[in-house]
Amino acid sequence: MGKTVISAVLTEKLGADYWKPVQAGDLDNSDTMKVKELVSNSQSVFHDEGFRLNHPMSPHAAAQREGIEINLDDFKMPETANNLVIEGAGGLMVPLNDRDCVIDLIETLGAEVVLVSRNYLGSINHTLLSIEALKSRGIPVRGVIFNDEENVDTESVILKMTGLKCLGRVPMLEELTSNSIAECAKGIEICERS
Repeated sequence: MGKTVISAVLTEKLGADYWKPVQAGDLDNSDTMKVKELVSNSQSVFHDEGFRLNHPMSPHAAAQREGIEINLDDFKMPETANNLVIEGAGGLMVPLNDRDCVIDLIETLGAEVVLVSRNYLGSINHTLLSIEALKSRGIPVRGVIFNDEENVDTESVILKMTGLKCLGRVPMLEELTSNSIAECAKGIEICERS
C-alpha cells in the first residue's frame, strides 16, 4: 500500500484533492476510500475514479475480463481550483490496454510526478529506469519520496545520478491512522504549484 499511503501524506500536506483514475479490485475498500479515511484536513475533495474494475490485476486485464476497453481519451481530469494528487495504478509501465501504459496517461494528463521509491534490493535499478522513462518523455519529476527505513547508500546514489531532490521519507507505518499520516506530512518538503 506504499503509493496509497504516500498519496494520503501528499493530500494531507497540500490540503489537495485526490483522484485515482483506475481502481482495479477491492472496490468495497478502494484506495480513494482509504485515502479519505487517512486524511484529516477539511478542504480535500475525493473525486470518483475514472474506472472501477472488479478484478485485482493489471487494468488492461481487469478491463478485458469485464468487456471494457480503456482509452486515454476516456480520462477527464477532475475540475478543481485546488492542487490534485493523482495516484497511478501500479508502476509507470503497467498497461491500461494493449497500446498504452500508466506513463502514457501521465503524459496525456500533463501531470507532474512525485516518484515513490521503496528501499529494497533492486530499487536503484527500478527507480533509475523509472526516472529515465519519465525524462525521455519530458514528463516533469518534482522529486523522490523514499518509502521505508533510511538506506543512505541507495538514496544518495539515486539522488546523485538523477539530480532530483529528496522530498522526504515515509517509514513503513505500523499503524495507519489520520494522526500517523499527518505526522508524516510534516516531514515532506513540497511546495504547491505556482
